[in-house]
Amino acid sequence: MHDRRNRVSKGAFQHMRDTVDRQRRAFWLKHLHRWHWISSAVSLVVLLLFSVTGFTLNHAARIEASPQATRHAATLPAPLRGQLGGEHARGAAVPPSVASFVRDSTGLAIEGRGGEWSDDEVYVSLPRPGGDGWVSIDRESGEVQSEVTDRGWLAYLNDLHKGRNTGPVWSWFIDAFALACLVFAITGLLLLKMHAGQRGMTWPMVALGFVLPVVLALVFIH
Repeated sequence: MHDRRNRVSKGAFQHMRDTVDRQRRAFWLKHLHRWHWISSAVSLVVLLLFSVTGFTLNHAARIEASPQATRHAATLPAPLRGQLGGEHARGAAVPPSVASFVRDSTGLAIEGRGGEWSDDEVYVSLPRPGGDGWVSIDRESGEVQSEVTDRGWLAYLNDLHKGRNTGPVWSWFIDAFALACLVFAITGLLLLKMHAGQRGMTWPMVALGFVLPVVLALVFIH
């Protein structure tokens, strides 16, 4: 009778333990699935974009670009020309009225941008994704020269991928996107762990994904 009670007690304890394990597993599966799909939804479109541009960057030498340059010329009125005289701090922006004239004449915004001041000219560099640009102002004659180079939409997307000349807001976005991808990868790995018992090839495939790039780097990159 005593042994029977012990067996019943052990059975009840094991049943309770199994119930707790199932509840714990269900809890983690629920939350991991939730964060996995949320992070995948947030990063899906940009992940597709970065996958495509990763391919195009890898084959950049084979993809021909046809840069197009647009030039403008104008002359500062005498009153504005006088504002460029005298000493200016290194990297100082041109006066607002001069910047306004340049915008109206060339369509380029140089307000607040630091310029390279020399004895005879002010040069303002205007780098941008997928192209380049600059404005040069002769301090004596007031002659304004500008050029904008456009390398096409593919170069634009490639520069977005690299964060080249995209400004701080896009840089913050890339950081947030990288965090979403990290959550996506970690929750995916944990889900693989929880389902590995029913999928025998889980860990061999994970190991292959780790070992393959290491071997390729060690053997073929010198």
